[in-house]
Amino acid sequence: MTPIEDAEIGSVVVVGTGLIGTSIALALRQRDVRVFLSDRDAGAVRLARELGAGEDWTGEQRVDLAVVAVPPQFVAQQLLDLQKRDSARFYTDVASVKALPLAQAAQLGCDLTTYVAGHPLAGRERSGPAAARSDLFLGRPWAYCPTDEASPRAVDAVERLISLCGGNAVRVDATEHDRAVAVVSHAPHVTAAAVAARLAEASETALGLSGQGVRDVTRIAASDPALWTGILEGNALPVAEVLEALVADLSAAASSLRALAGDGAAMGQVTDLLSRGVRGTGRIPGKHGGPARTYAVVQVLIGDRPGELARLVQAAGETGVNIEDIRLEHATGLELGAAELYVQPEAAETLTEGLRERGWQVPS
Repeated sequence: MTPIEDAEIGSVVVVGTGLIGTSIALALRQRDVRVFLSDRDAGAVRLARELGAGEDWTGEQRVDLAVVAVPPQFVAQQLLDLQKRDSARFYTDVASVKALPLAQAAQLGCDLTTYVAGHPLAGRERSGPAAARSDLFLGRPWAYCPTDEASPRAVDAVERLISLCGGNAVRVDATEHDRAVAVVSHAPHVTAAAVAARLAEASETALGLSGQGVRDVTRIAASDPALWTGILEGNALPVAEVLEALVADLSAAASSLRALAGDGAAMGQVTDLLSRGVRGTGRIPGKHGGPARTYAVVQVLIGDRPGELARLVQAAGETGVNIEDIRLEHATGLELGAAELYVQPEAAETLTEGLRERGWQVPS
């Protein structure tokens, strides 16, 4: 292997060929980086290899960078094992929490000069190498948490990795990172699971009336429980604090609803919670990490048939309007649905008229 110079990465070993590890490998392969794959599950390595993610790692090849893609509680031991074998010049990980692996790595005596902890904030509700995508990290935040011991060249190498994968590098303290993801990722996952758990006991009537709203709220609850148990264990206190605040809000809302009994004033706490929810939603960054934008929604009726969505997108493109986002809502029991096209407000009328001229049903 050639020495790493100016943060160039020519070879990488990915230890852990799940969704994130395999997606990193696929992204690097598209940039002509030589990638080696390792996992305790031989079947996962075989599938990742068949997907074009890389080649088997025998443990003898020394690489420029080792990416540890295992659950948080196993990162430090895996890092120590790799460093004992001098497997790479530099090391990083992609676990969802950062303070725990760093503390454990220090306790085990790992070389922290060559290690920079990382976390790409991207994923899917599906897991495993079969769900991997080379574009998973495009434009997505990728946190990295250098310690005071980390060498500048180790930091450069991780920044280069993030760039090769198309991520948006965000340098942050490990403790601050864990508190942040508790708010924006970990507690929302538990909340989604709590809502979805109610559906397990819901009547067939209730399920038959479910729409896009409940799908939006519960989508992430379909993720692997074993994986998320490990994540939550590694960030237990920050997540607990967020959930306790959430419980307080929900309890206040529940008390207000019980006390309602015709007294409109009792709804004040509920209205306040809903209003704060609107303000919080408005603070979520928009595309490419920019300021949040308010888009107009053009709803188009669409048949549930192969090729319909592609035809709609092509027709929208012919109008010259840029589609910022698309969401689909299916009509229960009908081979029909609605596509919601999110566009800049000033473009909504142009898109509406253009689609109608091309034969699409656009409700007023």
